Amino acid sequence: MPVDDPYLVRPAAGVYAYVQPDGGWCLNNAGFVSDGGRTLLVDTAATERRALALREAVVSTGVPLPRTVVNTHHHGDHTYGNCVFTPEALVLGHDNARTEQLAAGHQLEMIWPATDFGAMDITAPDLTYSDRATVHVGGTEVQVLHPGVAHTTGDSVVWLPRQRVVFTGDLVFAGGTPFLAMGSLTGSLRALELLRSLDAETVVPGHGPLTDPSAYDSTERYLRYVAELAREGAAEGLTPLEVARQADLGEFAAWRESERLVANVHRAYAELAGKPEGAPLDIPAVLADMTLMNGGRPIPCHA
Repeated sequence: MPVDDPYLVRPAAGVYAYVQPDGGWCLNNAGFVSDGGRTLLVDTAATERRALALREAVVSTGVPLPRTVVNTHHHGDHTYGNCVFTPEALVLGHDNARTEQLAAGHQLEMIWPATDFGAMDITAPDLTYSDRATVHVGGTEVQVLHPGVAHTTGDSVVWLPRQRVVFTGDLVFAGGTPFLAMGSLTGSLRALELLRSLDAETVVPGHGPLTDPSAYDSTERYLRYVAELAREGAAEGLTPLEVARQADLGEFAAWRESERLVANVHRAYAELAGKPEGAPLDIPAVLADMTLMNGGRPIPCHA
């Protein structure tokens, strides 16, 4: 593990967030809920080594290994480690998350061939839902909510109403740049309204340290900033790369993965052109533009 090892935070009794610093590419957060007899895990990890470390972190708290794993979306940093917890655990996700994960396959290895992901079998959700699902872990109610197309077409929010803790998946990046290439800008704004309606006290983002609902406001400002950049750039006939290169990031300049701006402008352009939310983009072209935004250097995998 790097110097900044993963760590556990307990925001409420029986509720743990598993944070992987620095929250960059492929360093996602996970978490688990347990009554001491049963455990539910939210997301896994990108590599075999990191998924096994997550497994050990669960064991270290004295609770059983999970019988249920909830995936907040299909991306490999949140799902590759499913195979470490199955077949003992049932994997739950949105209908589209299963479809997208099976379609993506070993996509991370194609993007980052030099990264040692280990022996990871693609393990898609066994149980899927379309709108909402509820899992009871002893006396803890775990609501799994689909916010619509946002970060991807198959996102899930995991909400603990009694503890007022929400696991947002990649609807929120604490200190990191949102990534809309496989989702929707408009839908992401709607998803923030769903998150606000929950009135959570503790927000466990998909990446980065635990935060609070103020993260919704900064995320919204960024999304509206991207929308305005795209409207102006489209009116001037600029490409997404030209728009991103000319942009003044202002308050967002310190956020990780600033190269994602060009991907987000690609998504905004697609929506301005009337394409459906979540309509597939040319991902190799988007990745190529992000590489150019990264000074021509390949985007680093932090796992």
